Amino acid sequence: MTERRVTRRPTRSGVQRSGEIHRAGLGSLEITGWPFPSSAIAEQGFVIRLTVRRFMCGVGDCPRRTFAEPFSRLTVPYARFTTRLNHVLERVGLALAGRAGARLAAQLGFGAGRMTLLRRVMALPDPQFSTPRVLGVDDFAIRRGQTYSTVLTSVEDHRVVDVLPTRAAGPLAAWLVRHPGVEIICRDRAGAYAEGARRGAPDALQVADRFHLWQGLGRAVETCVAAHRDCLRSPSTSGTLPEATCPESGRPLSGSGPLGRRAERKKAAHTLVHEMLAQGHSRRAIARHLGWGLNTVLRYASATRWQDTIRDNRPRPSRLDPYKPYLERRFAEGCTSVTRLHSELVANNAPVTYQMVRAHVATLRGAPTGAPPRPPTVRQMTGWLTRHPTALSEDDRAGLKDVLARCPELDTAAGHVRDFGEILSDRLGARLPAWIDAVDASQLPGLIGFALHLLRDLDAVTAGLTLDWSSGSIEGAVNRIKKIKRQLYGRAGFELLRKMILLQ
Repeated sequence: MTERRVTRRPTRSGVQRSGEIHRAGLGSLEITGWPFPSSAIAEQGFVIRLTVRRFMCGVGDCPRRTFAEPFSRLTVPYARFTTRLNHVLERVGLALAGRAGARLAAQLGFGAGRMTLLRRVMALPDPQFSTPRVLGVDDFAIRRGQTYSTVLTSVEDHRVVDVLPTRAAGPLAAWLVRHPGVEIICRDRAGAYAEGARRGAPDALQVADRFHLWQGLGRAVETCVAAHRDCLRSPSTSGTLPEATCPESGRPLSGSGPLGRRAERKKAAHTLVHEMLAQGHSRRAIARHLGWGLNTVLRYASATRWQDTIRDNRPRPSRLDPYKPYLERRFAEGCTSVTRLHSELVANNAPVTYQMVRAHVATLRGAPTGAPPRPPTVRQMTGWLTRHPTALSEDDRAGLKDVLARCPELDTAAGHVRDFGEILSDRLGARLPAWIDAVDASQLPGLIGFALHLLRDLDAVTAGLTLDWSSGSIEGAVNRIKKIKRQLYGRAGFELLRKMILLQ
């Protein structure tokens, strides 16, 4: 090996056999050569300078006047890389994509740029697959909030079979028509996927995913709890506030709802949105007319009362939170020095500052004795209702029991949640119509809307609550797609992203 170049010269005996090289005949013309890179040796790049024979065709009407001796095991015509190096670059491109792959190739002595790697990836054929019997369908974001695509997986084999450019019904229906044989379709409760499955595979059984069903129930329970947020506050034993906490202005207390400029703005916006809805305007039209975001309009439209649009102003989490019980205990013992308390925490490697300790001690100094416990938030109460009882702590169970004892509506909602959880966990889908009738009779906000949505997709929901098939493997594929998107820095177009998803 001289100057990291290898010279290989074929012998005359291995050059030509009649009928192998050119169909028109052979005639020797000249011998020439050209260099092209191959894979590295010990991380050192080298170039193969290959000397080949070129021949002249003796047939007058042949379109090829000259042609070269083929080396199919080493390279292909017009290629600048060996077959082995091409294979290595394909693997690097699939694993690391463009820029990261180019950096690795430079370290390994290949010297391939990012576009070279991406071209190798795009030139790879799509993997062959047989039509899955159980098909999983889910969407993922190309650009969150703007562009979404659809991933199709084989639920039995846990592998991606195809990626569609949109999440509309048309592409899914067309794919199902081109690939007959799908018997079961696992999907979420998106209307587009339900319509596409009905059009493309009318005989296939559709199965709604149980996770999305429970997630939808959680949102419905949160709406119900928000409508009865007054039940979360523990009533005073005397029926009135203590003298020290009574407002001096004579304004109505919390029973009449929030006050102030912010509350007035919320009330006016809620009234305006519901007036426009009553006039027949769509939510999107209202958002365009008012110049608001669609989510803002949806929040006002879904709120039955304007008070429901005002969220609790809860304090943000702090690094001091785990150490507040210790500070309160030391303060009760008589240690009120901020400097000393801060020194004790720092000695125990607590990541807190002097200002944090001083602010909390100031609240302890100004806190009235015997202050009532803080009521649970809407989200906290929703968690108590939707989690399994064995997953709740003793304090959580006591708080839940206290709220349900004074609020019959939430107690009824808790019974509906328990019944639905039993149907879901024990695969008792046949009991779903009776559950929907019970929810309809209770007329609880949030839950009644959830029950109506189940009726629109009753067959798929019943199958999801009866059969063992679910979309668990599909969610795993979506998580892997998110990893690939991060690897491509979110800049990959659909075709490149699709190729990486199918081949990785």
